[in-house]
Amino acid sequence: MISAIIVDDEPYCCEALAILLERYCPQVEVTGSYHSGTEALTAVREQRPQLLFLDIEMPRMNGFELLEKIKDIPLQLIFTTSYDQYAIKAIRFSALDYLLKPIDREELQRSVQKVEQRLLFPLQIDMLLKKLQNPAHLFNKIAIPTMEGLQMVPVDHILYCTSDSNYTILSLKDQQKVVASRTLKEIEELLEDHSFLRVHHSSLINLNEVCKYVKGEGGYLVMSDGASINVSRSRKESLLKKLQPFRS
Repeated sequence: MISAIIVDDEPYCCEALAILLERYCPQVEVTGSYHSGTEALTAVREQRPQLLFLDIEMPRMNGFELLEKIKDIPLQLIFTTSYDQYAIKAIRFSALDYLLKPIDREELQRSVQKVEQRLLFPLQIDMLLKKLQNPAHLFNKIAIPTMEGLQMVPVDHILYCTSDSNYTILSLKDQQKVVASRTLKEIEELLEDHSFLRVHHSSLINLNEVCKYVKGEGGYLVMSDGASINVSRSRKESLLKKLQPFRS
């Protein structure tokens, strides 16, 4: 079962969607319906649903404002709205789908099927990752999960990794970038047996690609592609210890 929460300031919209889900999407279990962003904020934090059906136009706290407050919570998102001018902004929030009211049964079913596929995919990926990351294979590449599948990336091509909410952007040589559908912490774990170091809550760097360290409260690093990476004050000492062998 897929646990879901419905958020809409109009009660009859919540009821209508709940009925559609019960009749045509029995794999979804609605654990609560909420009529304000404030109520929903507490519910999402406490219940951690797998799926959120979210209206956009709501008083006091609209759907986008709610998402900003729960962006650290992993969940699948389907917008439900009477307006279509928010579609582009919805993409920025990685919405899985965008349903216009009144919600069509078949469109709802297709959206839920997408959720099922998205929830199943990480399980399949994790099984494959365990095999691919086994040291016995002695790969010089790592398997990076992306929205399209797995991208095999040579470890020594990675310059640094930066956090983007629940995603991570890998900056590679030749100005290439890969968007991983994993948090920076998970990418850090993939690279823990290689020459990578977390220098900031949002940055993981390849020590072999550091060109310069510039002093400061935390200081910053200049990487081989010219990028500047800030170093947090709490991680400065561990960085300098790592860089010590490279000093003359």
